[in-house]
Amino acid sequence: MRYRIERRPEPSALMRVAAPAIATLLTIIVGSVFFAVLGYDPLATLNAFFVEPVSSLNGLSELLLKASPLILIACGLAVGFRANVWNIGAEGQLIIGAIAACGVGLFYPDPESFLLLPLMLIAGAVAGMAWAAIPAFLRARMNTNEILVTLMLTYIATLLLSWLVHGPWRDPAGFNYPQTALLPGAAMFEPFDYSYRLNSSIFITVIAVVAMWLFADRSFLGYKLSVSGAAPLAARYAGFRESSAVWTGLLAGGAAAGLAGMAELSGPLGQLSPQISPGYGFAAIIVAFVGRLNAFGIVLGGLLLSLLFLGGEAVQMSLGLPSALTRIFQGILLFFLLAADFFIFYRLRRLAEHA
Repeated sequence: MRYRIERRPEPSALMRVAAPAIATLLTIIVGSVFFAVLGYDPLATLNAFFVEPVSSLNGLSELLLKASPLILIACGLAVGFRANVWNIGAEGQLIIGAIAACGVGLFYPDPESFLLLPLMLIAGAVAGMAWAAIPAFLRARMNTNEILVTLMLTYIATLLLSWLVHGPWRDPAGFNYPQTALLPGAAMFEPFDYSYRLNSSIFITVIAVVAMWLFADRSFLGYKLSVSGAAPLAARYAGFRESSAVWTGLLAGGAAAGLAGMAELSGPLGQLSPQISPGYGFAAIIVAFVGRLNAFGIVLGGLLLSLLFLGGEAVQMSLGLPSALTRIFQGILLFFLLAADFFIFYRLRRLAEHA
């Protein structure tokens, strides 16, 4: 008995929309089994993971705070993903954006200037774009694989950050911790309420969501990118250059990640350290696919992944479960989402046996 994988002539539009919800439900079911095997009450553990973290105003503010960089980065990545340009290095672009913004914040001549925060925003976005321009140039000119290049550049960015906070930028009054001095007040986003960490950097994400929707769904350039991803031969025949899609996709992702790094630095953290990101750049890839590369779907995906981060921290403190649990849930969710996509777009066909 033999089978062949073949592409479905008309993938179900309903299942494409329902797949993220199905993947989430299956993730929760597998998580319940996982907790039971570890000897924990599944219902109580799921409640501690998914409900208790958002049962207060502080929890809801933390949910939005963590969702903001995820949504921002995912919006930038989705621009490239629509054109089959695979930027896997948003984590490195976030780090570089944070480094550039921190350099402006620490060394700008007038630390109380009202220009400081806008200059840091520009520095973060430009630095992220510059880091993404390296794989864009290599892909456009030398046909290198942008997946490998963007991923390898992430490790270079991480090592650069480590060198700076352990060396020339380390705070001399920081008790030898690998971190910079605190940024001046003019370099920080204003919190909505000093009881919570949620701050005005969230408006950057709101603008990015609207901009991504207008660009991807309402502009001719966004249409060109979508055609380039869905039908490369048709796009080439219509005169759409592949190199422009590569540059646009990677630079958009780099700018969004750089802005996210700057927002984390000038928002809840206030200084540069090796823990500038808990993996937002990688998690945003899952957010983009859970959101179906759609701006408003990405918002829902960002809230879901943010809840996974919060839940992982909550059960780590309350139940003593390992911090890696968050990444386990992220991996399970991505696995089921990819599996659902496989069965949406492909099917197994039994081949007739010949005598």
